[in-house]
Amino acid sequence: MTVDGPASATTVLRRTVLLVAVINLAYFGIEVVVAVAIGSVALLADSVDFLEDTAVNVLIALALGWSLAARARVGRVLAIVILLPAIAVVVQLVLKVGDPQAPAALPLMLAAAGAAVVNLVCALLLARIRAAGGSMVGAAWLAARNDVVINLAIVAMGVITLWIGTGWPDIVLGTLIVVLNGRAALEVWRLAGEESLAARALEGDDLDDD
Repeated sequence: MTVDGPASATTVLRRTVLLVAVINLAYFGIEVVVAVAIGSVALLADSVDFLEDTAVNVLIALALGWSLAARARVGRVLAIVILLPAIAVVVQLVLKVGDPQAPAALPLMLAAAGAAVVNLVCALLLARIRAAGGSMVGAAWLAARNDVVINLAIVAMGVITLWIGTGWPDIVLGTLIVVLNGRAALEVWRLAGEESLAARALEGDDLDDD
């Protein structure tokens, strides 16, 4: 990837994260339809993760070139964006526990395999720019990479569901994905806190110089 200066580098970064956002949004639409149709909590939680990744990458595009203080504020917004949709999945989990029917395994596995491919593509796109994109792009890359593992776990869960014929594997994995989303929110909040402290330190340096 060749750039001619800071402005060109920012343009490349912004275009890349926006492309990743569009890809995530498109697959969110596919996965949420399949999840609702087959009654899979794990797949629903994973579809929410695609929506979260869409929001994260859009906000990263908006934040590129901003000050550390502004990026810290955006980071806190990201944390909230990651955490709030998980509430809807928690509600579905509670309902599923009361009626643990097994989701249709074949469409579950196909949707999860497709999600793994999509997340791998996004991880490769973000890997090209993560060194120049700062902590937020690095966090987005880590999320996409980790999502591939989750998608493969859903495929494995589909195989187990075929074997035992109940919805409990779906419930257990759905719970795990919700917990991971909560941890991701905390990590983004921590990174935002670090950038806020760095911004304050820079302001202190400026005051000292004056």
